[in-house]
Amino acid sequence: MKIALVCPASLPATQFGGILFLSVDIARESSNLGNDVTIYTTDLDFSNNANTFNKDLPKEETLENFTIKRSHVWFRINLFFVNPGIYFQMMKDSPDVIHTIGIRSFQSFIATIIAKKKNIPLVISDQGGLTTHPDLKGGGIFKKILYKLQTPMIHFIINNSTKISVANEYEKKIFEKFDQVSKIEIIRNGINLETMKTKTDNFKKKHGIVLPFVLFIGRFSKVKGIDILLHAIKILKDQHELENICFVIMGVDFGFQNKMVQMIDDFDIKQKIHLIINPSRDDVIAAYSESEFLVLPSRWELSPLTPLEGFAFKKPVISTNVHGIPSTITDRKNGILVKNEDYHELAEAIMELINDKQKCLEYGLSGYNLVKTECNSKSMTEKTLRMYNQIINR
Repeated sequence: MKIALVCPASLPATQFGGILFLSVDIARESSNLGNDVTIYTTDLDFSNNANTFNKDLPKEETLENFTIKRSHVWFRINLFFVNPGIYFQMMKDSPDVIHTIGIRSFQSFIATIIAKKKNIPLVISDQGGLTTHPDLKGGGIFKKILYKLQTPMIHFIINNSTKISVANEYEKKIFEKFDQVSKIEIIRNGINLETMKTKTDNFKKKHGIVLPFVLFIGRFSKVKGIDILLHAIKILKDQHELENICFVIMGVDFGFQNKMVQMIDDFDIKQKIHLIINPSRDDVIAAYSESEFLVLPSRWELSPLTPLEGFAFKKPVISTNVHGIPSTITDRKNGILVKNEDYHELAEAIMELINDKQKCLEYGLSGYNLVKTECNSKSMTEKTLRMYNQIINR
């Protein structure tokens, strides 16, 4: 089968996050099974920010058994990257199926045009909270106008899709509002366990960390709830249990880094925190491995991959009970879910896991079993390929 995957970003821009890893994992697993897979994407290089597009990246590159075809971004509006060359790249090729990930994107719009012109089955995935992401309601007037202008594009993409792949029941309900129920299929997100390896031998030694640590990892964005975590640390900072533990906060700036640093200073908690900015993927994986547990107090997530990566190392996760998070983290089974914005309850949950090693072990093992049996890239890809075959053979 000849498969075209379309995504706003791909390797080497790993800090872009979830949809990049999903497309790469589908490409890797599908090509390993003998399929001909190409990812069509931009030349986002990231280089520790979301603004770097690198013309020196190869226009076409084979990695493992799949191909990445990049075209240059002429301009961007926030995370809307305009790379007209993708149209000509895709028009030259004739895949059996097109699967685009990230619907609010120029790339998905082009993929839909190509699918319509060439009569190719089109699978769409969003993974971005199409109508529920907090940024849709917040932000300035410019962002609100942009999102409004995207509305006809989104309807065009959804109406011309053959199948809609969603990660969980929460995302299914989002798409049901577009009157496309018959197209929807739930395929749970998964991570590639074989890639959860690192060249960083001793993460703590490398970064001068002496104490055991609790880990936050993610974009430095208000949506990720970093401010809530800092409030919780402020509450806990003088408790004697914290004398022998610290917090590692690692990620890349998405608009909140300066505010985060200021809060750390204002709360007088600098001595309890190791801040790691723009970490390598190796350091991220090493941090999972050496941490005690993860704290991810997000205000919104659709189907987060970071908890699954923590589970791969048998680490429990503390998060919030909102949006799609409970579809990944089950309260009192593989982690603890607290009320959104409630930093007092978050502080209590942190203390609970610090003081109960057995509970950490039990929750971590439960999370690992979830990843091993269901939320892994092999299972995700097998179900995705089955869906491709069904629509190709109609």
